Amino acid sequence: MPYSEQQITSLHRWSDKTFSFTTTRPEGFEFRNGQFVTLGLRPEGKLIPRAYSIVSDPSSEELEFLSIHVPDGDLTSRLAHVEPGDSIWINNKVTGSLTVDYVQPGRHLYMLATGTGIAPFVSLVRSDEVFEHFERVILVHSVRTVEELAYREELEAKISDRFRYMPTVTREDHDFACPVAQQPFDNNQRGAELFRSGELFRALDLPPADPEQDRVMLCGNPAMNREMSQWLEEHGWVQTSYKGTGTYTVEQAFVTTMDDADD
Repeated sequence: MPYSEQQITSLHRWSDKTFSFTTTRPEGFEFRNGQFVTLGLRPEGKLIPRAYSIVSDPSSEELEFLSIHVPDGDLTSRLAHVEPGDSIWINNKVTGSLTVDYVQPGRHLYMLATGTGIAPFVSLVRSDEVFEHFERVILVHSVRTVEELAYREELEAKISDRFRYMPTVTREDHDFACPVAQQPFDNNQRGAELFRSGELFRALDLPPADPEQDRVMLCGNPAMNREMSQWLEEHGWVQTSYKGTGTYTVEQAFVTTMDDADD
């Protein structure tokens, strides 16, 4: 069987629409930071599967996932109400184009995420491998409300000269203290807009992104993925394909109910 029955071990609610959960790990289950797997529930005996990026580091004994709660979603409406000890089915095959193998090594790696699209990037920065390929890693996370900034405390604790974290909240007026510059700034623009306008680099005191030296990963709502991919292509970036490794990559196979079109 491609799926094995596992158990929910914990559930954490970040907001009224965003939650994470952990599960037992199937025997022999191997994955790379940034990959995803298909999992599901079996209400009334029929499997309802969806693809979820793995938040965990491969060294973890459990698997961790981040999800949005869509009230009428076939799977997420049920996942949001699971309890520790409940069963969940996890596929034994992992895949994904957000591993370090999908972009060339370089100076700076920019990870642009919206909503639950931050999941594979949290996994990546939990490992040392990504920092062996790049001088700096910059993670930009755009959401609608402050409560949806999943893993914010963990990411802020990691901030250093090697790692920058830029949260943006698009539907609330909040001033965020920039951990890098140590001064307040109003950060309510979409991350993709900050990248395209150059404001991101000015805020973090970094040189403008350069396709000759830097790399980009995208994961989020389809509109952001399309718009950023088009912009990058127009400005000299090359998307990774099956033929080789490029200067940017996007998780095209990532399929969930992307109602979290989190700006």
